[in-house]
Amino acid sequence: MKPQPASTAYRSYVMFILVVVYTFNFIDRQIVSILAVPIKADLGLSDTQLGLMGGLAFALFYTSLGIPVAMLADRWNRTWIMTGALTIWSAMTAACGFAQNFWQLFAARLGVGIGEAGGVAPAYSLVSDYFPPEQRGRALSVYSFGIPIGSALGIVFGGVIASLVDWRYAFFAVGLAGIAIAPIFRLTVREPRRGQFDSSSAEIAPVSLKTIVQQLSRKPSFWTMCLGGAFTSMIGYGLFFWLPSFFVRSYGMSLLDASLFFGAIVLIGGLAGIWIGGALADRYGQRNRSAYALIPAIALLSTLPFYVVGVLSPSLVLTFFVLLVPTALGLVWLAPVIAAIQHMVQPNMRATASAVFLFINNLVGIGAGTVLFGALSDALESRFAENSLRYSILAGSVFYIVAAMFFIVAARGLARDWENGRDQTGQKRPV
Repeated sequence: MKPQPASTAYRSYVMFILVVVYTFNFIDRQIVSILAVPIKADLGLSDTQLGLMGGLAFALFYTSLGIPVAMLADRWNRTWIMTGALTIWSAMTAACGFAQNFWQLFAARLGVGIGEAGGVAPAYSLVSDYFPPEQRGRALSVYSFGIPIGSALGIVFGGVIASLVDWRYAFFAVGLAGIAIAPIFRLTVREPRRGQFDSSSAEIAPVSLKTIVQQLSRKPSFWTMCLGGAFTSMIGYGLFFWLPSFFVRSYGMSLLDASLFFGAIVLIGGLAGIWIGGALADRYGQRNRSAYALIPAIALLSTLPFYVVGVLSPSLVLTFFVLLVPTALGLVWLAPVIAAIQHMVQPNMRATASAVFLFINNLVGIGAGTVLFGALSDALESRFAENSLRYSILAGSVFYIVAAMFFIVAARGLARDWENGRDQTGQKRPV
């Protein structure tokens, strides 16, 4: 007998707990941005070392392990995988608090990346099996609320703890809290039937990585969407990491004030942008598949003048309200792109296809973003002193244009590359 989809109330609970887990994912990922100031002072690090620790250290194993973990998620219980991942990355976040030098902190951040490799791609697949196609843009946008909520909480909580106690206790607290959530997630989230909203047939058998890559190789828009997301993430991660330090250095804010200031920008702007992207994707994407790529392109091109005004403004009040706009526009792309990728392959390939996307996105985004801004800041320091980050941010944000160009190219072939009931060999299945 065909299993019945979960009730609306239970699906709402699943979405809630998935957002909670994703929130911890980003708290652990982004808390380093606000703690960069006391860590730099305590351990004597350069901006380039901070960029390596905040980006490359995390990205190395996060990206390389993402695909094999996702292949396992396409074959096995996704809730068990996410439970183990949450436990590992939370434990390694707590371990960051014990670091006494750059290499110890670098190693602990590697461990965080190992854990988080199993946190996102399986969740994308779960959301797609709990919500039908016409709701996936909004569902994935709600799931992605974990990004601004987690980033804001990490920034604010880290700033408060570092100001009142010590930066090490911030790592201890969020790490132990994540470990406590893991058993609750495992005991309350059921594994749904794969593809229950996409096919009336029995659950599709897993396929090899070679088969998935062969199918994706016939879809050029998948790769241009990945590259567009990668360059967008490079700027996004770089800005999220360095803007708190920018407020401290260029505006003379205290660490606590900078955390509250930037946390509010990320929370308000991020929630608005992610929801707008998902709503627009569901509204226009059903009629025109290219909208899933054009919406991000338009949003990214619109960010540049706001960053120029916001970063150069001498007024903190003006900076706050102006930066809300590009923060929102810079996250509009997320739900449309993730939703499009879920629709470009069969249900038994979604976790792995998502992991391929995340591999490219995060290798460039996390691996290069924080390092790029840090290296630019170091290079400009002799000329601009404490304002070197200001001009580093302005120079780096130009890459939004590159990202938008990739999305525009992707829009041209997205309808052709959409998955319309094809089997794993790419042939039409009988209706």
